[in-house]
Amino acid sequence: MIKDSYTLTASEAVVAIASGRLSSVELVKSCLARIAETDGAIKAWAFLDEGAALAQAAECDRIRIAGLATGPLHGIPVGLKDIIDTARMPTQRGSAIFEGRQTDHVARLVELLREAGAVIMGKTVTTELAFVHANETRNPHNPDHTPGGSSSGSAAAVAAQHVPLAIGTQTNGSVIRPASFCGVFGFKPTRGVISRDGLLQTSVSLDQVGCFGRSLADVALLTDAISGYDQRDVVSFARPRPNMSAGAAADAPVTPALAWFDLPFNDRLSGDALDGIDAVLEILGPSVERMAAADTLSDLVAVQATIHEYEIAQHQAEVFETHWDQISDTLKPVITRARQITKTQYEDALAVKTSAEGFFKAFFLDFDAIIAPSAAGEAPSFGNGTGDPIFCTLWTLAGLPCVSLPMLVGETGLPIGVQLIGPAEKDDRLLRTARWLQTHLADAAE
Repeated sequence: MIKDSYTLTASEAVVAIASGRLSSVELVKSCLARIAETDGAIKAWAFLDEGAALAQAAECDRIRIAGLATGPLHGIPVGLKDIIDTARMPTQRGSAIFEGRQTDHVARLVELLREAGAVIMGKTVTTELAFVHANETRNPHNPDHTPGGSSSGSAAAVAAQHVPLAIGTQTNGSVIRPASFCGVFGFKPTRGVISRDGLLQTSVSLDQVGCFGRSLADVALLTDAISGYDQRDVVSFARPRPNMSAGAAADAPVTPALAWFDLPFNDRLSGDALDGIDAVLEILGPSVERMAAADTLSDLVAVQATIHEYEIAQHQAEVFETHWDQISDTLKPVITRARQITKTQYEDALAVKTSAEGFFKAFFLDFDAIIAPSAAGEAPSFGNGTGDPIFCTLWTLAGLPCVSLPMLVGETGLPIGVQLIGPAEKDDRLLRTARWLQTHLADAAE
């Protein structure tokens, strides 16, 4: 038995369980005790089934003791954003409209988690319909602040050491931003790497699955376990996926070539975030090429909004038509505006999105990664929204892999992340570059 095993990273716990030094039941009990101790203030969980979690853990232990085959996440607790369908657990989508909603369907990524040996602990809180209206979750570093959205509960659960791993989604900035606010690792792989079957659809063109963990190796491990082609998902591609864990463990053969864009919305950065980023860029020196952003890059923010808003109004039209009185005053004006977007405007936005994908494909012929803020600064006070997603918008629109590294601390002591963005389908190279960046900055600090 390992004391306080809830503090282990997923990678550490995998080794401990495989060696017999720790059982899955012991780990799950430790995590449940941590949740009982702290979730009254944090409110990261929309649904938690202690009995089912312990039963899964006991089965994992039986399998290991019997000498049967085990998966890469054998016995490891995982939290799921409450828009992911799982039989025998409600999926309530952050809205009273879906209170108690139960389905027999199991999302593809959940099937893969179970195949990998993971213990599904429950559902983590999300914002209303995974969009703009905040729910009840608080930031574990300071409950007077937001954890970000829409994957608020997933980021908070990992940061509070409730679980070593959790899954979220990102349509604009809903993995990278809460990872930054909560001081954990957040990874959104290339669009199409992970199936979205069985997830609430807000934007067929933009919705993407991402992961939270307490190390680079952790998010790579989780992503590898749930990656794969799924013909039910229109953006899933029938090609081999990069080996994320190999990338996260590899040393860069040469100093990576990084780029920084001087975007017009960089003035939204808080002073402490700007100071922190400037200090990182100074350490990196000639490894980073600073460049002015083309006007077309700035225009992509409006393009993303057009696609996102048009598609959620279309995909969830029945919900909005039949339950309008239960929609928040935060979301109502967004949907009202979305209904005014014409099909022509939407199709034009999709064409620009395709052009942006082509631009970045050519751009990354010369660069290993773009370095950028993960968020505008520290987490805002609770009740003042879930934070500005602007520093994620461009990369999400283009479907690029992104990782947030918890590297900076703001003026009030809250974490601020540094983001790296890489070329599509070269996620392993992005994680290798992230490993290099961590090591380089740590060496510079000595």
